[in-house]
Amino acid sequence: MKLLALLFSCALVCSQVAYARQEPILIRFSHVVAADTPKGKAAERFRQLAEQATEGRVRVRIYPNSELYRDREELEALQLGAVEMIAPSLSKFGPLGAREFQVFDLPFMFPDKAALHRITDGPIGEGMLQRLRLKGVIGLAFWDNGFKSFSANRPVRVPSDLAGLRMRIQPSRVLDAQMRALGAQPMTLRFGEVYDALAAGVVDGTENPPSNFYTQGMQDVQSHFTVSNHGYLGYAVIVNRKFWEGLPPDIRRELEGAMREATRYASSIAQEENDRALEAIRESGRTQVDVLTEPEREAWKKALAGVSVDMEAHIGAQLISDIRRAIAAP
Repeated sequence: MKLLALLFSCALVCSQVAYARQEPILIRFSHVVAADTPKGKAAERFRQLAEQATEGRVRVRIYPNSELYRDREELEALQLGAVEMIAPSLSKFGPLGAREFQVFDLPFMFPDKAALHRITDGPIGEGMLQRLRLKGVIGLAFWDNGFKSFSANRPVRVPSDLAGLRMRIQPSRVLDAQMRALGAQPMTLRFGEVYDALAAGVVDGTENPPSNFYTQGMQDVQSHFTVSNHGYLGYAVIVNRKFWEGLPPDIRRELEGAMREATRYASSIAQEENDRALEAIRESGRTQVDVLTEPEREAWKKALAGVSVDMEAHIGAQLISDIRRAIAAP
């Protein structure tokens, strides 16, 4: 009996030593914006929380600013298992066959952050993430960034000010329709190429939240930034389904908890980071910052009202209706 106990004890110790020597699970987290943006900071917070919660059994390696993959490349890399986690903007889900995510691109769809979070934090958003399983990926969370504003090398106060300008957009039929409705020429470019394209005059302007504009140094190549808040830019954190479902259940639970906390953090800092960036743009002295008045915003809303109607067949009329109903609910 003592011999059996001794053998059992030795086997237990050996298994613990072998377990301790196992290589940690690696999560490669690729994204295309700077590390000091809301998304970059949320990714770093997730890394810290995930490694702490799993006591080192998981290591998260972050690749910001397109260091590993660029825009559409990262979606393909995720599906192939060449990277485990990405957080693309919601405009970029078309190639996955999830074009309903482009509902977030509709101009003036969300009157404020409270209305937006009613969707992303509620049953509609959860249902959208769940449907991504059919595409071979798992949707973990929506991460906030902010509302977009127009920039150009001339003042932009009324819709006709964009007429004839070549405006960079993300790969979205909604954004294409938006620019065409304003008389602009939409040009799809990878985010990492935008600064050089602006500097070279390949494009005349773009749309970004202040944090993306400032951290990419666009104040050096754009003379005007108009706070229009005409559209939203957010992200969905997604992970390779095969990788995620192959994780030990306890590890997956810890990572889900880390993601929930990182998501709360992302929401809490987004507005603060954009406010700070907007002030930095002003202080740079290189870009004039204009803020639309309420009558001016109404003129933009009127000019873009037809886009939502035209995009119903592309996005889904029922989804648009459900979102509007949820936003209007008391």
